[in-house]
Amino acid sequence: MKQPNVFIFPLLVIVVCFLFNGCGVKYGFTGGSIPQNMKTVHVAYFENIAPMVYQTLGQNFTEGLKERIRNQSRLSQVNGEADAMFEGVITGYDIAPAAVEANTDRAALNRLTITVKVKYTNRLDDTGESNFEQSFSQFREFPGLIQGQEENLTREIINLLTEDIYNRAFANW
Repeated sequence: MKQPNVFIFPLLVIVVCFLFNGCGVKYGFTGGSIPQNMKTVHVAYFENIAPMVYQTLGQNFTEGLKERIRNQSRLSQVNGEADAMFEGVITGYDIAPAAVEANTDRAALNRLTITVKVKYTNRLDDTGESNFEQSFSQFREFPGLIQGQEENLTREIINLLTEDIYNRAFANW
């Protein structure tokens, strides 16, 4: 009995991969669908007007959004008028029990939720279809008390929020 050629199957897999590679949708995470003529962006300071205040949240969120745009786009950040404008406020900073311990009234797990209201304006879009005003909310759950965990939790949530906002503005997700 003759042995099958061991090179045929890998060769067939490579050929199929090349065929499908040219026919699919390609996704990129650096730039999204930013219009070619868009060159500048302005991120205004996001004031924290939440009833419960974390002292540095406004500054940390604003810098986080600027950093996200700087790292994932080719846009130059400017002060004042720009092709794309982000402004808004932090409307919520809430800690609530997420799970209660059995046979007690104590929280076994707590949830920190941050909510941000964002207004995005694409000044190059005459139709206004890409503009939006929307609230974004993200949370992280944690055991025990917030002390000692607050800085890391807010950093994680800011990262999630800025990703959502960037994708909404530039990736149309």
